[in-house]
Amino acid sequence: MAIQNSETQVPKTPQMNERDFLNDMLTTEKHMTSSYSTFLHEASHQQLYQDALQIFTETQNCQRELYNLMFRKGWYKLEQADQQQLQQAYQQFQGYTSQFPYQQRLQ
Repeated sequence: MAIQNSETQVPKTPQMNERDFLNDMLTTEKHMTSSYSTFLHEASHQQLYQDALQIFTETQNCQRELYNLMFRKGWYKLEQADQQQLQQAYQQFQGYTSQFPYQQRLQ
């Protein structure tokens, strides 16, 4: 079952429309967030880390706002997972916990 608002109609022309622009912006923000995340893992200078963390947070918030806007306009839909799919995914990833180091901290 799809979870989606009713779609806002956009003209079908060769020019980019509002949905195209928002989709392009969302994709860019996702890429930037991923890149900042990688940088944060590797930053060794504390002030540079703090500055990048602030930019990362702003970028992440912008990404979320774009996603919410696209979802409200019906341009982003989700598929509802049924209980069986959830249970299968849970069991699959639950099995991975035995591979984590320092097991006593998780319990």
